[in-house]
Amino acid sequence: MMDYSKILNQTVQSIPPSGIRKYFDLLAGMEGGISLGIGEPDFITPFHIRKAGITSLEKGYTKYTPNAGLTDLRRAISEYMKRRFDLDYAHNGQILVTVGGSEGIDLAMRSLLSPGDEVIIPTPSFVCYGPLAAMAGGVPVMVQTKPENEFRLMPEELRAAITPRTKLVVLPFPNNPTGGIMERGDLQAIADVLQGTDIMVLSDEIYAELTYGQQHCSPATLPGMYERTIVVNGFSKAYSMTGWRMGFLCGPKEIIAAVTKLHQFGIMSAPTTSQYAAIEAMRHGDKDIQKMRDEYDGRRRFLVSGFRRLGLDCFEPKGAFYTFPCIKSTGLTSEQFCDRLIEQERVAVIPGTAFGHGGEGYVRACYAASMKDLAEALRRIEHFVNSLKS
Repeated sequence: MMDYSKILNQTVQSIPPSGIRKYFDLLAGMEGGISLGIGEPDFITPFHIRKAGITSLEKGYTKYTPNAGLTDLRRAISEYMKRRFDLDYAHNGQILVTVGGSEGIDLAMRSLLSPGDEVIIPTPSFVCYGPLAAMAGGVPVMVQTKPENEFRLMPEELRAAITPRTKLVVLPFPNNPTGGIMERGDLQAIADVLQGTDIMVLSDEIYAELTYGQQHCSPATLPGMYERTIVVNGFSKAYSMTGWRMGFLCGPKEIIAAVTKLHQFGIMSAPTTSQYAAIEAMRHGDKDIQKMRDEYDGRRRFLVSGFRRLGLDCFEPKGAFYTFPCIKSTGLTSEQFCDRLIEQERVAVIPGTAFGHGGEGYVRACYAASMKDLAEALRRIEHFVNSLKS
């Protein structure tokens, strides 16, 4: 009989499965369940974007595209990055179209990291950074952000984490799960710490369009940061295109050339139909972004006020579409709270521990759901919290 524990890659075996998927699977078999768990917009991809994909199929555009992506799409991304974030990236050489933002993160890490290189990762943060760094041979170095700092990465925390082995710093802002952001002054303080080093920055800006009350600032716009920053972005969150699996990387030509080699051998090219839809999103989707962001903003304020009314301290998120209420007052751990909530009330939220050790005592609740579902979920959560007091 085969002993697969001796056959499988040891690093892969050591990585636990995502702490998010468990609750999605549990809810799937429950009648009347409400999910505030999966970070997916509840909007359907806008029709004009869907139509562009349909039209490409009708015209028979079903062949491979260039490895880096359709030239028209890379041009549209270049124009978008300049128009929305004041960033200049040449369509030929500085942009790679990827299969979602996740492939972009994976490619960037595998292109940069050699065995033993350290990657500084603020936590709580999305589940993929640590495992992808480890699978690339790197060593994840977790830096816990704090609610009193609005979950920002502070310069003194970064400075303390840097060693001679540090190769890369991940800046996951706007942040999943906390909703924290980094403003220009915050990023300048980070840039000051990195000045004079060869440390690269991977800026995950998938939620860049979803900020409330202020414009997102990319670290690549700061003096001395453009040449050390790789920007990851995509279409899933801003345009509600999760299933289309479209993302992109922007950065220095030398870096993009390296990641393109990996993309060539592992993927070849992103899905052709999705690329034609993405061109339409880039060129004519600004109003769609505004409409969805306005809707999220109302839901954000509703959910934050709801948690506070229940006596659960809740940081007001300034980006993305998540709240991160503190549940320490219930006496339960994050996982206990989520397990019992879904069992008793059929509401799925995610334990903060799924996003790193700094998440204990918190849960992530996504407000990419209808107001009707949010209101009912809050009613059930209130019933659950009250039952703990009796």
